[in-house]
Amino acid sequence: MPLFALDKEIVFPPVHLAEPDGLLAVGGDLSTERLLLAYRQGIFPWYEGQHILWWCPNPRFIITPATLKVSKSMKQLFKKEAFTFTINKAFTEVINNCKSIDRPGQSGTWITSAVKEAYTRLHRLGFAHSAEVWLNNELVGGLYGIRMGKVFFGESMFSKVSNASKYAFISYVHLLQQEDVQLIDCQVYTEHLESLGARMIPRDDFIQLLEELIP
Repeated sequence: MPLFALDKEIVFPPVHLAEPDGLLAVGGDLSTERLLLAYRQGIFPWYEGQHILWWCPNPRFIITPATLKVSKSMKQLFKKEAFTFTINKAFTEVINNCKSIDRPGQSGTWITSAVKEAYTRLHRLGFAHSAEVWLNNELVGGLYGIRMGKVFFGESMFSKVSNASKYAFISYVHLLQQEDVQLIDCQVYTEHLESLGARMIPRDDFIQLLEELIP
């Protein structure tokens, strides 16, 4: 398959033309218009050095509120109210922590200054959201992503203490369920999210769901 180079025109090639690993295009920018179009079409950005790469993997890793798994140990933490949960109280701090947290097997992060600026703009416009958990008034875990229609596109999460990111994720999924969100995009496989009930579905099915769930 050819690799598409994007220019100033805000358009993406059909997702079925992506490489086997999901890579669809390179270039373009992180303008609000381009990012929103990308998510609507099931595409997300990832930096490689100075280059913006655009991806749409097949299969796609997703979770639904109905299939969320909460372990006995996590249920105990919720029973004890081990953490304080908030939303959109510390978006900048969440993305900063996602940017700087050490991750096993990774030498760096895809969250560049340009990414931080772009998603902060989306947050001000009401599209990007954060979920936070606190311990003794200190931010110890959280996540952020994009909300469109009845879909939440998860971008990144962090944890400074054991189970903090799981607590944030489970709490936020419960909240999204109350708001009738029916699909949470996890993008690519991780054991962490699989343990919470995430699973792979064909890309065609994922794109069909986006068409149904985003006005």
